[in-house]
Amino acid sequence: MIDNEKKQIEVTEDYTIPFITLTSLFFMWGFITCMNDILIPHLKELFSLNYLESMLVQFCFFGAYFIGSLIYFITSYYKGDPINKIGYKNGMLLGLIISALGCFLFYPAAVYSVYGLFLSALFILGLGFTLLQITSNPYVSLLGSEKGASSRLNLSQAFNSLGTTIAPIIGGFLIFEFFSDNGILSPEATKTPYAIFAIIFLFVGLIIYKIKLPTFKSEETEYRGLGALKFPQLKLGILAIFVYVGAEVAIGSFMINFLAQENIMNIPESIGKNYLALYWGGAMIGRFLGSVSLHPKFSFAKKILLMIGIAVFIFLLILSIVDLSFAQISTFIIFIILNLIAFFIGKSAPARTLSVFALANVMLLLCAIFTDGSIAMWALLSIGLFNSIMWSNIFTLSITGLGRYTSQGSSLLIMAILGGALIPLLQGATADTIGIQHSFFIPVICYSYIVFYGFFCLKNKRFTLNTDQG
Repeated sequence: MIDNEKKQIEVTEDYTIPFITLTSLFFMWGFITCMNDILIPHLKELFSLNYLESMLVQFCFFGAYFIGSLIYFITSYYKGDPINKIGYKNGMLLGLIISALGCFLFYPAAVYSVYGLFLSALFILGLGFTLLQITSNPYVSLLGSEKGASSRLNLSQAFNSLGTTIAPIIGGFLIFEFFSDNGILSPEATKTPYAIFAIIFLFVGLIIYKIKLPTFKSEETEYRGLGALKFPQLKLGILAIFVYVGAEVAIGSFMINFLAQENIMNIPESIGKNYLALYWGGAMIGRFLGSVSLHPKFSFAKKILLMIGIAVFIFLLILSIVDLSFAQISTFIIFIILNLIAFFIGKSAPARTLSVFALANVMLLLCAIFTDGSIAMWALLSIGLFNSIMWSNIFTLSITGLGRYTSQGSSLLIMAILGGALIPLLQGATADTIGIQHSFFIPVICYSYIVFYGFFCLKNKRFTLNTDQG
C-alpha cells in the first residue's frame, strides 16, 4: 500500500524542490499541447488541407495518449507494472526523452516538407506526454500527505493551464512572425521552435536526473492481472475522466461558432478567439484557487485572503493577455465570485467540491441552451472556472487507495483522455441535426455523471481512505 511505500523515505524530507521540478513538466506539456492550435491553421494553409485533414494533428496527438496508455496497460497485465519496476523517476526521464525526440522530428519534417512526418512527430510527442502523465500525476499526489493530494495536483494543473493560456500568444509569435520568412508561409517556421522545446525537455530531464527525488516504489515488482479494476472508485473514475475531458474539449471546440450565432452575440472569429481565452483562463483561475481551497493545513481566514488575492491577480493577468477591454470582460468577475462561493460550499472536500462544480456546470449549460444573447455567452464562458478542479479531483479520488496498482490505474485514467476525441464528434453530429445551441445537452449528460461520481466518493469514504474532510 502507499503508506508502506512511503516508509522507504525519511518523513522529514523536504518535497519543495521535487514538487517545483514536477510542476515545470505540467507547464511544458500544457504549453506544447496548446501549440497544436497554432499548428493546425499553419499546416492547413501550408499543405492546402481540408478541415478533416488538418484535424489529423489532434487525432495523431491525442490518439497517442490512448495507444500509449493501452500498451502500458497490456504490459502491466502480462508482465507487471513497468513503473513499479523502474520507478517514477526513470519513467519521467523516459517520457522526457521520447517527448524531446518527437520535438526533434519536426526538423526533418520541416526540411522535407512532408505532412506525414509532422503527424509522426506529433504522435511520438504524444507518446512521451502519455508516459509523463502516467508518472507525474500520481507522483505529485504521492509527494506529501494523502489529504493534500488534490491541493498539490490542482496547483500543478494550474501551471499547466498557465502554459495553455500563453502558448497561443508566444507560439503564434514564433511561428507566424519571428521564424517566418517575412510573413511567407514556410514549413521551416516550426523547425527552430520545436528544436528549442526539445532542448528544454532534455534540460529538465537533466535536472530530474541530478536532483534527489523521493522513491515511491513497492518492494514487490510483479503485479500482473487487472488488479486496479478491483477498486470501484477507479472503475467509475475512468468514465468520469472520459466524460470530463470530452465535455471540456467539446465546449472549447464549439465556443467560437456558438458566439457567432445571431441569437447569441454574432461575434466574428477574430474577436471570438479572445473570449475563448477567458474559457481556458477561467480554468487557470479555478485551479490556483483549488490548490488553496483544498490545502489541508490553511486556516479558513487564510484561505479567503489568499483566494481573493489570487483571483484578482490572475484576472488582471488575463486582461493583459487578451485583446479585450475591462468593460468587455467585467461580467466575468461575477462568475469568479460565484466560483469562490462554490469552493466554500465544497468545504475543502475533493469529492464534495467535485459534485458542486459539476452541478454548477449543468446549470450553466442549461442556461446557455435555453437563453440568448450575453446571458447565454457568459454562462458558457464561465464553465471553464468550474472545470478547473475536475481533472485533479477525479484523478486523485480514483487512485487513492490503489497502492501497488497506482501506476496501472493511472494508465487507465490517461487512456480515458480518448473522450476528448469522441465526445466532440458526437456533439458535432448532434449539432448538424438539431443545431449548435441545443447540442450542448451532450456535455450536460457528461457533467451529470460527474455529479454522481462525486457523491459516490463522498458517500463511500472507505473507498477513498478518508480523503475528504468534513
